[in-house]
Amino acid sequence: MKTLMTMLLALSLGISGGLYAADKDTKATAKPAAAEAKAPLIDINSAKADELMKLNGIGEARAAAIIKGRPYKSKDELAVKKIIPQAVYDKVKDSIIAKQK
Repeated sequence: MKTLMTMLLALSLGISGGLYAADKDTKATAKPAAAEAKAPLIDINSAKADELMKLNGIGEARAAAIIKGRPYKSKDELAVKKIIPQAVYDKVKDSIIAKQK
């Protein structure tokens, strides 16, 4: 009986240690994702076509349309003026800015 209790205790501690190690791994992988979120914003009023095409959902035609529609007072004008669809705007809105001169 004592051996069984010792084995259960050891198993319990082993599981706890495994959860702690998994938690440490999760925290380690979360840091690079936060660093990626701090990437520089792309200014839709001055970016070149190749810079705009780095955005998710923006290809050659949409980049040309963004450039043609300049200047923008705010970044949401891309969707309001139907330069790009709302769904694409929702993907890129956190990566863009509309700087004013």
